[in-house]
Amino acid sequence: MAVLAMSDGELSRFDTLMRVERGELRVVDAATLLGLQRRQIFRLLERLRAEGASGLVSRKRGRPSNRRYADVFREQIIAIVREHYSDFGPTLAGEYLAERHGIRVACETLRQFMMQAGLWKDRDARRPRPYQPRYRRDCRGELIQVDGSKHWWFEDRGPQCTLLVYIDDATSELMQLKMVESENTFAYMEATAEYIERHGKPVAFYSDKHSVFRNANASAMKDGMTHFGRALEALNIEIICANSPQAKGRVERANATLQDRLVKAMRLEGISTILAANAFLPVYMARHNQRFARAPFDPRDLHRPLGIHEDLKAEMVWREQRTVTKALTLHYNKAMLILEPTEVSRPLAGKRVDVCEY
Repeated sequence: MAVLAMSDGELSRFDTLMRVERGELRVVDAATLLGLQRRQIFRLLERLRAEGASGLVSRKRGRPSNRRYADVFREQIIAIVREHYSDFGPTLAGEYLAERHGIRVACETLRQFMMQAGLWKDRDARRPRPYQPRYRRDCRGELIQVDGSKHWWFEDRGPQCTLLVYIDDATSELMQLKMVESENTFAYMEATAEYIERHGKPVAFYSDKHSVFRNANASAMKDGMTHFGRALEALNIEIICANSPQAKGRVERANATLQDRLVKAMRLEGISTILAANAFLPVYMARHNQRFARAPFDPRDLHRPLGIHEDLKAEMVWREQRTVTKALTLHYNKAMLILEPTEVSRPLAGKRVDVCEY
């Protein structure tokens, strides 16, 4: 049974020494084969004769390493992780240990500590991807992936809400985060306006087929374009709708990362409201981008400034057409609007006008 517990190297050593014992091999040749001195061969032969094969098993086996951390230090780390970061992964927990507690420990070492304490389990090998990854765009601002992630961002401290995520395809850089009550046209218009004011106009947005971006039915203008799509068209920004979640995998993976890291970061900051979250998000974005963003293949930035003729506030609206009656009234959103008779409103009688909701 002792032989079964031996390593491959120990089994090879046992076989070589037995050949020496049987007279099939000289001691000097055995020393050359095993990379040992003659005196070491004689010492091993004595141990083999006295203890059998088990005498060749390394004496270090089962003993703690001389380089292992002290038990007190291990217990201190486990206590901190158990109290503050019990559901964190080893990599993220290690970052917060260094940042908030001044304790630096290798990620793999911390992983072993957490596994021994029952705070972490090794993940099974990932299945091969059923979809070929799409190549990144070359330049920053060439394609911005957009998505809304509905989640319990505040855990049990606040209501369920939606995070609007804008991520650059070329760099994986978080360009815009905004916490909103729900994924709707006005929320996207407000977030996109903030994006353009900060970065400029991208070449294209890449989204799913949510009703904000794609309308299967004809709209009030009879062309099937959504109100958000019409606003982007007026600003010369293309909207591309993906045919599957895998096609916009970068933003989907970013959502998964945010649902892990951002939730825990807001927990540590005690954030429980949308207002407080939006104030904290720029700080988190800088930290996230420092960790995950990469350099683009082409250093050019394709964001464009607003033109002199482009009015961002005037375009980011819900715009529909109505006919003004001879009595200077019009119907919109289940209500009748009465225009005050003025020099501006009187000529509108019988004409089509734009009704804009901000």
